[in-house]
Amino acid sequence: MNTPLKMAVTGANGFVGQAVCKAALADGFAVRALVRNDAALAQLPDELKADARVVGDIDGKTDWTGHFDGVDCLVHLAARVHVMSETSTNPLAAFRAVNVDGSLNLARALVAQNVRRMVFVSSIKVNGEETRFSAFNENSPVNPQDPYGQSKAEAEEALRAFSRKSGLGLTVLRPPLVYGPGVKANFAALAKLTMKGVPLPFGAIRNHRSLIHVDNLADACVVVASHPTASYQTYLVSDGEDFSLGEMITFLAEGMGKKPFLIPVPTGFLTLLGKITGKSAQVARLTGSLQVDSRAIRRDLRWLPPVDAREGLRRVGAWFALDRKSR
Repeated sequence: MNTPLKMAVTGANGFVGQAVCKAALADGFAVRALVRNDAALAQLPDELKADARVVGDIDGKTDWTGHFDGVDCLVHLAARVHVMSETSTNPLAAFRAVNVDGSLNLARALVAQNVRRMVFVSSIKVNGEETRFSAFNENSPVNPQDPYGQSKAEAEEALRAFSRKSGLGLTVLRPPLVYGPGVKANFAALAKLTMKGVPLPFGAIRNHRSLIHVDNLADACVVVASHPTASYQTYLVSDGEDFSLGEMITFLAEGMGKKPFLIPVPTGFLTLLGKITGKSAQVARLTGSLQVDSRAIRRDLRWLPPVDAREGLRRVGAWFALDRKSR
């Protein structure tokens, strides 16, 4: 009987990390969950706790000694992500410490402990915040607009340089907004408004947004972790179908068993309102387009997302409705 490949996953207790561990186990991998502290360890399912490791904070000084014995590949998810109420006096430095220095230190530890494959989950924010004429693809210029996106871009560059010198088989994945049952932040706020059935002024918005269901991102991580031609590649990943804001709300509402209440307010008026209220950035995210062309990974690796985009949104709506009823 062949020994299964072993995958290590940083941030294994997180929203995406849980899905990656589940997908890897289902695909026959042995999984070592790497988490920040004992509280995160307690959140893991029983089948992962025995071989899990507590690693502490991730930065350029993290000691990874002994954490990768018997490991064949790593999916690196742990990161400093968007901070809604930033307290750092130097946000870019704070992002760099974790996302750049921490990732490069981790890559060096992998090579030192004979791990030959690394999947780095980056972000479409490396390319920017908005698309106007065509979708982002692997050849699109790097154009981050905030410290988080810049730190991810710098991490990609540093990891690529290191992988070329060391032979570490690096694959970079750039997903757009990740959603699924358990999603938080802005997507959860949108679902909450949809659930309430209040009038929403988004009926006239004709934007196009790419998303990726958490199970689709997890599946892509598992595929590239062991695919023989995925090393030294960068792939943009998405569900493969783009929606306007109104369409997203409609599918969420269908999962909730509701009808959406969309009012066709002109986009120009919403933009003006954003300027008056000092919320231009938030309005731009709601009304603008951000499209991802994920054909390369489908072509090269024959990858197909297991969750249909429309069904994925309906599932989130159904989960959100059930979660609210159980409280």
